[in-house]
Amino acid sequence: MTGEERRKEILEMLGARPLPAARLAQTFGVSRQVVVQDVALLRAEGKEIVATNRGYILSRGRACSRVFKVRHSDGETREELCLIVDEGGCAEDVFVHHKVYGTIRAHMGIDSRSKVGAFMAEIASGKSVFLKNITSDYHYHTVTAADEKTLDRIEEQLFRRGFLIPHKV
Repeated sequence: MTGEERRKEILEMLGARPLPAARLAQTFGVSRQVVVQDVALLRAEGKEIVATNRGYILSRGRACSRVFKVRHSDGETREELCLIVDEGGCAEDVFVHHKVYGTIRAHMGIDSRSKVGAFMAEIASGKSVFLKNITSDYHYHTVTAADEKTLDRIEEQLFRRGFLIPHKV
């Protein structure tokens, strides 16, 4: 397999779920450093590949983003995430501002109801709890969408549902 063919396959494998360089290296029988170089070449070609602490993800060309501060119960998490994706958004991450630890952020990449379901199943499995639980349910999401009108609709729906925390002026 040539480097060009490998880069094409890497690009096809990348999505919203983080894919570690080590796993890609194993898949293609190359070193991790070769994968890192391949990703650098793909980025140089204009591919929107983002490195997270859990691996590479491919940005899907969402041109606009906005951070929403929200608060809700554990039982309302599915509703919140479905509201975002149903309006055409992607919950890229979740983060909290902890008074001792500072900002704690986790990648989500949730842009469909099926991904909402998968996320909720992971939580329900008992592997972990919601990050918001360490800050009395207050948390933030970076939401991306194709345009500002979509983000406006998401903001309006979060407000109507009572999830949105207004910004202090």
